Amino acid sequence: MMKCTRGTPPPFREGQAGEMQNLYVQMAELEIDPAQFEDYKAAVEEQIATAVSEEAGVLVLYAVAEKEDPSHVRVFEIYRDMDAYRSHLESAHFKKYKATTEKMVESLKLIPVSPLMLGAKEKKALGAREQPQNFEHG
Repeated sequence: MMKCTRGTPPPFREGQAGEMQNLYVQMAELEIDPAQFEDYKAAVEEQIATAVSEEAGVLVLYAVAEKEDPSHVRVFEIYRDMDAYRSHLESAHFKKYKATTEKMVESLKLIPVSPLMLGAKEKKALGAREQPQNFEHG
C-alpha cells in the first residue's frame, strides 16, 4: 500500500509531488432520469470498476449522488495525464457505458479543475478490499 502524505495525492509516494502538475482532473455534473436511476447506478458501477482495474492511467473515479435528490450525480475523476483521459474515452468499456446510459442522462456538464490539495487514507485504513468497494447511498 502506498502512503499518502500531506500535499501528495493518492497514488503518489513522497518525492513525486511534482507529478501532480501532469494530472488531468475533472468533475462531471449529471442529471439522471429518476425512473432510470437504478439502471444508471448499475452501469456506472460496472464502468468505474472496469476502468480502475484495467486502465493504469485512471487513478481515481468517484461517483456520488445527492442524498436529497439522487438523480443529481457528481463524478470526480483523476487521470495520470491528458493522454490517459483520452485513452479512457476510447476504451471499449467507456463506450459501452456511454451507449448504455445515453437515454438515462438528461444533462452532463464537464468541469476541468485544478487540484489544490488531494489526500486519502490508505486502503487498509479504510477497510477496503483489493476490488473497488461499493458504498450504498441513503
